[in-house]
Amino acid sequence: MSDAGQRVLVLGATGGIGSAVARLLVEGGHKVFLAGRDADRLSSLGAELGMPGAAVDATDPDAVDACADAACAALGGLSGIANCVGSILLKPAHLTTAAEWNTTLATNLTSGFGCVRAAGRIMKADGGAVVLVSSAAARIGLANHEAIAAAKAGLEGLARSAAATYARARIRFNVVAPGLVRTPLTRGLVATELAEKASLAMHPLGRLGEPADVARAIRWLLDPEQGWITGQVLGVDGGLADLKAR
Repeated sequence: MSDAGQRVLVLGATGGIGSAVARLLVEGGHKVFLAGRDADRLSSLGAELGMPGAAVDATDPDAVDACADAACAALGGLSGIANCVGSILLKPAHLTTAAEWNTTLATNLTSGFGCVRAAGRIMKADGGAVVLVSSAAARIGLANHEAIAAAKAGLEGLARSAAATYARARIRFNVVAPGLVRTPLTRGLVATELAEKASLAMHPLGRLGEPADVARAIRWLLDPEQGWITGQVLGVDGGLADLKAR
């Protein structure tokens, strides 16, 4: 990467994609502040990578603000935020409870808003980059994805608006939109051979994603070399959202 001095807050750092992002950044010589809900897993990852971190409820924007301040103090500033917090709810609307709807929005959209708000406050002097994680489900209609598709589509709109608002401050906001990625969160979706075959058939490139596929895209968008890219949604989905397999 071009800038060995990046200082990045990774939210959802103990998840499949978040931990892959953290490892790639550290391997590249960058400083990372690890944030997530599980203090024990954070401690283990922090020991592995030699990086600081803190437990945080990313659905609370005030908690994200405090976490960003802690990251600044620990790293000596903040040049990037990667929000890898997310969830999956596969239910038709008529079977989705109000609690499930609210939790899905809080986990996927409100967490993103907290990152945008923190970045606008902290990075306004020196600029920086924020990458949010959406889903191919926000771009293509998939059955039983109403709640998660709405939350992720809102995330994409949030990023575009923030990119316009903070452009003069040189804060870039971009989004990656994965297809189905093999992580602990998605393990149940491909638990049977039949389910895995159906999922593979949806992706024109003929395989599911790996955390590193998405992590490399996030790392690339965080890189200051991509300083003329903002307000974009990058599909990292094996062709799911844009192609029709034969």
